[in-house]
Amino acid sequence: MTHLGARIGMIRAARVAGPGREFLLSDEPVDIHMADGVIADIAPSGALPSRGEVLEADGAWVIPGLWDNHVHTVQWALAAEREPLGDVSSAAEAALRMESVAALADGRRVGSGFRDALWADAPSLEALDARTGEEPTYLINADVHSVWLNSAALRREGFTSPDGMLREEEAFEISRRLNAVDPEHADRAVRLAGERAAARGITGLVDFDMAWNADAWPRRIAAGFAQHRVEFAVYPFDLERAITEGLRTGELWETHDAPADGRGLVRVGSLKVISDGSLGTRTAACSHPYPGDDENFGVLTVEPERLIELLTRATGAGLAAAVHAIGDRATTAALDAFTITGASGTIEHAQLVRHADLARFARLGVVASVQPQHALDDRDLVDGYWAHQTAIGYPLAALRDAGAELRFGSDAPVAPLDPWLAIAAAVSRTDDRRGAWHPEERLSVDDALRASVRSSIRPGEPADLVLCGRSPAASSGAQLREMPILATVLGGRITHCR
Repeated sequence: MTHLGARIGMIRAARVAGPGREFLLSDEPVDIHMADGVIADIAPSGALPSRGEVLEADGAWVIPGLWDNHVHTVQWALAAEREPLGDVSSAAEAALRMESVAALADGRRVGSGFRDALWADAPSLEALDARTGEEPTYLINADVHSVWLNSAALRREGFTSPDGMLREEEAFEISRRLNAVDPEHADRAVRLAGERAAARGITGLVDFDMAWNADAWPRRIAAGFAQHRVEFAVYPFDLERAITEGLRTGELWETHDAPADGRGLVRVGSLKVISDGSLGTRTAACSHPYPGDDENFGVLTVEPERLIELLTRATGAGLAAAVHAIGDRATTAALDAFTITGASGTIEHAQLVRHADLARFARLGVVASVQPQHALDDRDLVDGYWAHQTAIGYPLAALRDAGAELRFGSDAPVAPLDPWLAIAAAVSRTDDRRGAWHPEERLSVDDALRASVRSSIRPGEPADLVLCGRSPAASSGAQLREMPILATVLGGRITHCR
């Protein structure tokens, strides 16, 4: 009987789904043999003798390990300790909810996940103060690009705002401060979150925390973290430090005394640049103004000239780039910067893309790192705030058809860290009783799986595997969302089992 943490030598009688299936002659169950953390052989079930501990699949479906390519790890992990506000329907209700929230150990009351763009009333300092008094109270927007603070919190943090709202860089600064808990607390939360991720088939994620992650991840590995692989980003405020310390994209980043289970899990990722705002905060840089505010076209938080400078510096030092671009103006500016600098990397989000820019992703080799669940979470916002935009909203099939490489993520905690939500959203384009939203942008299950993995089930590939209790290809959108995960295997070691 296999158990959590066991190193296995074989998965017996599994049906291969997703990348790797095309190399098999039939859909009959196969045995997947592993050695030294990689797939050593794939053979008809029973054709080769078993070796080592065996995971019995009993005809269940196996896919390559799943990745979430956009996570704010500490903020995601700490969200479990904060008041969830995703169901709040008005500013008045949000203020009332926070009145009864217990303060954290640091004396702050924190809620997260509100979506004021859908409210009929507007956040105000007076309304929040009336309910929360002198206890510092913080409400974080679902998109993390704005925060709503009461007067006590504004005084504590040294900010002023007539309505209590802080946006973009000021909001990011508040999030950085709220996330700056003691390392032991943060690492414990990250470890527990990693266990939850493994239970959904995650074997890797890209960490976009706004912190110096080059110290945090070796520390977590030394303390026993071994739930999944990690690529960690750096931000412009740490770019020179990263270059000085020799960080280069793709290189292993660990200490020599890392525990055996943690070796080889952490690599250097990209330079992350946030070049515009967001739809929820009405700051994504767009070609047409937001309704009711003819002067508001969103904001380019990093001017094109500065973006080119950053990508040039990063590329020369061996760092790829991950450029946050949501509005179509920001996406065009990001593609221009990749063109001029020759940088490699990703555009994160790409939620509004001009028709003429679709093919540029493929020509430049720039990956479209997208979050399919956002299309469903934002469909009402798009229909209201982007109704007059002429670019394509939340493209998937259009990018695929143009030859772009897609990678899926969640942007957790903006959306839950569950790769099956992203897969289902891409396949069905709905998560409620409404019909598919822009069904022309739907993908096949095979396309969605390809965008969710980094490997294939073939000899020589990493033994990062997920055993599913249902056939992905035969599942509806609702069934994909509830996909039962029987086991998750990382480098031949079981990180989750039922």
